[in-house]
Amino acid sequence: MLPLFNTDEAQSSNLDWIGESAAETIHESLSTAGLLVLAREDRAEVYRRLSLRAGVVLTKASVIKIGETLDAGEVIFGSYKVDGADSSTANLQSNIRLTVYVIDLKKMHEMPVIEQYGPLNNLSQMQMKLAWGLLNQLAPDRVPGETEFLLERPPVRVDAMESYVRGLMSPNPEQKTKLFTQAVKLDDHFSPPNFQLGRMQFQKKDYKGAGAWLAKVTRNDSHYMEANFLLGICRYYEGDFDGAIQQFRMVAAEVPLNEVYNDLGAALSRKDDNAALGNFVKALEGDEGDPDYWFNTGYALWKQRQFEQAAQHFRAVLDRSRNDQDATTMLGRCLKMEGPRPGDTRSEGRERIKTTFEDSAFRQLQAELKGKGAK
Repeated sequence: MLPLFNTDEAQSSNLDWIGESAAETIHESLSTAGLLVLAREDRAEVYRRLSLRAGVVLTKASVIKIGETLDAGEVIFGSYKVDGADSSTANLQSNIRLTVYVIDLKKMHEMPVIEQYGPLNNLSQMQMKLAWGLLNQLAPDRVPGETEFLLERPPVRVDAMESYVRGLMSPNPEQKTKLFTQAVKLDDHFSPPNFQLGRMQFQKKDYKGAGAWLAKVTRNDSHYMEANFLLGICRYYEGDFDGAIQQFRMVAAEVPLNEVYNDLGAALSRKDDNAALGNFVKALEGDEGDPDYWFNTGYALWKQRQFEQAAQHFRAVLDRSRNDQDATTMLGRCLKMEGPRPGDTRSEGRERIKTTFEDSAFRQLQAELKGKGAK
């Protein structure tokens, strides 16, 4: 999904947020419906590699080149034009026309054009209608009726959308925080800025602050599962292991990733629940090249006093990470058959947490399987 470009080149780049906003709204809707849509960061990287300026009016050849570079099956692009806008801004009662095109890159076939026209104040609703139209073209079996679709996605204030998109576009972290916070204040049911604020606080290791934002992310947000995964980690580091277990179990039921099983195992392990081992094993079976999964499985076995098996796992850690001091220490304890001792700070709480949520490959597989099932 490419940002819509402004066909009136006389208008200021101050309106560029509108094209980015349409791209974000459509990206959210398609992703939530289960379609694999490349991230904004991937698109920005291709623009850089092809020496294309953001917001520039693209030729059809350039659009196809971008799609092929991204290895996309379809490429969505389009334009917008605000009537009566002066050189710097637009009145909320100004009318805007949004036009979206889809090119099937495999068949080199253009799908029917989708358009919306109305007052700028209704931008959110018009973008959602575009998103529904696209879903109806690309995956008609996954989209409800238009009325139901729109009811599940309440309109968002235009000024909140503008603040959010300008936050995405800003390279300055402080400015991002300011704009995302402003978006939430302007429209408190607008979910995407909650995720962005939560993720930023999480990266600062402010787990209490991050958790407050992440808990507000709604199910219709494409980042809902990632938000709940990060929320589980926040609960874990705050010592709320029951809360962490609840979050990770919910995510694992829908997105069974190695990192989710690993962190669920870690939270269970902190509760001395023997079910931790099974989850660590699932993570390890999914990626035997990761030394952390070997370590956690070995650690769970050691806690159950299965010293010989635990030692094999710690040796596997050292095969992959020769200077791992914790693995060396735990291997030594296994060889001496020294089990857990209450209050021993050298061996308690050694579970290793994963903080990166890599769901793109899983969603791609899901999309491919659904595609095969539909044929």
